[in-house]
Amino acid sequence: MAIQKGNLSIDSENIFPIIKKWLYSDHDIFIRELISNGVDAITKMKRLDSMGEASVEEGTHFMVTVTSSPSEKTLTFQDNGIGMTKEEVEKYINQIAFSGAADFLEKYKDKDQSEQIIGHFGLGFYSAFMVADKVTIDTLSYQDGAKPVHWESDGGLTYEMSEGNRLERGTTIILYLSEDSIEFANEYRVKEVINKYCSFMPVEIYYINEDKAKEEAKKEIEAEVKSEEDEFIGDEPKKDDKVVEAEETKKDESKPLNDINPLWTRTPADCKDEDYIDFYQHLFLDFKEPLFWIHLNMDYPFNLKGILYFPRINPNMDKLEGTVKLYNNQVFVADNIKEVIPEFLLVLKGVIDCPDLPLNVSRSALQNDGFVAKISDYITKKVADKLIGMYKNHRDRYEELWDDLSPFIKFGCLRDNKFDEKMKDHMIFKNLEDKYITLPEYLEAAKDTHENQVFYVSDAETQARYIQMFKDEGIDAIYLTHNIDNPYITMMEARDESVKFARIDSDLSANFKGEALSEEDEKKYTDSLTETFKKALGVENIKIKVESLKDENVSSMLTQSEADRRMAEMMKMYSEAGMGGMGMNLGQDTETLVLNSNNKLVKYVLDNPDEEITPTICSQLYDLAVLANKPLTAEELTRFVARSNEILTKLI
Repeated sequence: MAIQKGNLSIDSENIFPIIKKWLYSDHDIFIRELISNGVDAITKMKRLDSMGEASVEEGTHFMVTVTSSPSEKTLTFQDNGIGMTKEEVEKYINQIAFSGAADFLEKYKDKDQSEQIIGHFGLGFYSAFMVADKVTIDTLSYQDGAKPVHWESDGGLTYEMSEGNRLERGTTIILYLSEDSIEFANEYRVKEVINKYCSFMPVEIYYINEDKAKEEAKKEIEAEVKSEEDEFIGDEPKKDDKVVEAEETKKDESKPLNDINPLWTRTPADCKDEDYIDFYQHLFLDFKEPLFWIHLNMDYPFNLKGILYFPRINPNMDKLEGTVKLYNNQVFVADNIKEVIPEFLLVLKGVIDCPDLPLNVSRSALQNDGFVAKISDYITKKVADKLIGMYKNHRDRYEELWDDLSPFIKFGCLRDNKFDEKMKDHMIFKNLEDKYITLPEYLEAAKDTHENQVFYVSDAETQARYIQMFKDEGIDAIYLTHNIDNPYITMMEARDESVKFARIDSDLSANFKGEALSEEDEKKYTDSLTETFKKALGVENIKIKVESLKDENVSSMLTQSEADRRMAEMMKMYSEAGMGGMGMNLGQDTETLVLNSNNKLVKYVLDNPDEEITPTICSQLYDLAVLANKPLTAEELTRFVARSNEILTKLI
């Protein structure tokens, strides 16, 4: 074959900026593309062999080999797949198989990544020019009588093609790296990228450090010579350290870098619990065991396999985020693609492999397609079905895991109406008796005392006093202690407007009250105590309410209406998000000090507003009420301790 020269049939000066800046934003992705091409070539060869249209030598070990040479600044990709003829190189490399270069550039140069461009063969190979000044191809087709082809190009603008000297079927691509891409000749960098993108490709991938291999071969020869010399002079031959080192290197290089049969490709019946746990810990470097997992295995109406793990989640984390890795035929595409994986499932960890995904040519983005929505709906349904099955068939296990599962499930209900519709009847809540109940069960039990009113605990420690009061009166409440519970409460109220939620310290239920005060007495007591407490505490904006409570040992309590507290929390959230100008004072100073008219200390203050000890009692009553809700500040606590000592001293 005479040397053939020519220009690539595309305006390369225009196409390469598109490849670099648009298709492949991450330069390391060229390794994935070139290895994928090799894997595709081997897959085609296997298929032809199985169809009887080609024959593969017995004992053939199919593999892709990546070789780097730091000294030569080269990176080589070699496969023993289908290979290419001269005509195929012309079609797939020189012409880049576009229907028209001008049409392509016009159509795609200003488009975003969602546009349809898959199928334009050749762009994967041309990602090599992101890092290489020169690229060569040596290839030999499987077809009888085919001649080897050598192809090379400097910078991707022009090429030379001639008859090559390759003797075995397959393709070898050598990249002569540019100065700013020398990192890709480094062994650890190459292995890092292969591990990132190619860990589960279906053909074995091997790596060789050419410089190291040459050095080890040299050491081995030197060691053999030395061994022969030792044997000649009568010394007992033994393995030289250099030989041992060389053998270790060979042993390491004899292992593939990838797992060609990852766990998700197997049927669930063939997988043991320890297999799932080992795979999870290896892939995510998380040595806590997952709570449980879902093995997805679907062939119709689309092909989808995968494993979703439910990790142990910190329930008080503001941001719930996991990692779901998306694969296409065992080739890594990206983490957490929201079009495929519903947003609420991104708190999970796992893998999804869908060969039918409509990806663009860079495999880094999805095309807009109704098919993608069907995949997302399927995944949502499978997760809901798994949880509902556990609720119905393994209720003990469901309750055992509920504290870990509930943030995820509630987040899912908030973000996905279909998921909420499935899960709403399978939500459980722990009550004051430390039992799990559903919301309908709670409402049924409460219909005679506080119909359609749901009391809840948000902090068991600071609300301990109120919890005890509820228990003493036989009134139940549920625990809603996660950060996500506030928006979840709002959603449940919107779903059923007849049901209202109130934190147990939001108001004092009629069940706690004794004989009601007359309107005249209530106003008189409130006015008198408000004036006394303002004077004692030195504040003007305190809100006082006098109630007749059954338990005379309860002297004072702080309450805040549910609406006011939610408003205050919302304003705090806006402030923390840098939106402090939005209604700054809304929800502030809305706490009410409730004083029990049946308590002896309160009666004393009412009857003796001008006594010397009255301000001390008022301050103590206020601090006791605050302590039942939240910690005192350092300054407040110092005053409280000093005042307590003062009161105790007067008892002596």
